[in-house]
Amino acid sequence: MLNKIKGALYGFAIGDALGGTTEFLTKEEIKKKYGAVTEILGGGAWKLEKGETTDDTAMTLAVARGILQKPDDPIEAIGDEFLNWYRSRPKDVGIIISTVLGIYDGDWNEAARRAHYQFLDGRSAGNGSLMRCLPVALAYGNLETVEDITRKQSRMTHYDMLAEEACVIYNRIAFKVLHGSALKQAIKEEITGTIFEEILDGRKPGNNPDGFVVHTMNWVLYWLLNNDNYLDVVVGAANEGYDTDTIAAIAGGLAGLESGFEELPEGLWREILDKHLIDEVSIKLYKLLM
Repeated sequence: MLNKIKGALYGFAIGDALGGTTEFLTKEEIKKKYGAVTEILGGGAWKLEKGETTDDTAMTLAVARGILQKPDDPIEAIGDEFLNWYRSRPKDVGIIISTVLGIYDGDWNEAARRAHYQFLDGRSAGNGSLMRCLPVALAYGNLETVEDITRKQSRMTHYDMLAEEACVIYNRIAFKVLHGSALKQAIKEEITGTIFEEILDGRKPGNNPDGFVVHTMNWVLYWLLNNDNYLDVVVGAANEGYDTDTIAAIAGGLAGLESGFEELPEGLWREILDKHLIDEVSIKLYKLLM
């Protein structure tokens, strides 16, 4: 179980670091500039250090730390972690999340509602709550609890129900894989009958891999269903263009969860700068789950 939890978090961070180099570029621009990104390079739009990750990993670890502080009711603790991170002036903060954190005044749901209607023109179905929700599935042994906390953490910043539902589907898949299901089978079970069902036909999504949560989830599911090993999943996502760090991270989290840490490419995980944080959180989540 610890191998799986650690594989999920490292798998996520590796995807984030790989995709951080290519974020905002098109597939053609990536090919022209890099050929193909298969190693962690750093650089990119955020001028990352080699092995540095983005807001995706930072907020994922924030969710994990909040849960570990107060597992029975973690939302306020998660919120404190978000605010502490935001005050550290990170390189990369998504528009929706930045808006909510900037107007938060003691009530997360109200901040998300105000941001949705007053500042974002009713558009808060971004992928920012999906990118950070994985620790919820790794922390609780009861699926109903996973679903409840998953919904609550999404509503903190993303008022649109599309974001919430994508998070729930993703964490149902993660929960099943953590507890022994095969990844592709879990995906098929959870997306059948949903708006993501068309991905089962094996074709690439008919949309760009951008920050809209439905598009993001489509591409995450595509890479996971059409590849048989971790490296192909994250390299494929990192070289497709657009929101590469987030899609490679989200897909990498599930692929790493299934493979386990011991099967991840050593040459990639050793490059991650925050290894000590990921190791610490992995052990604590394992102890909480047990």
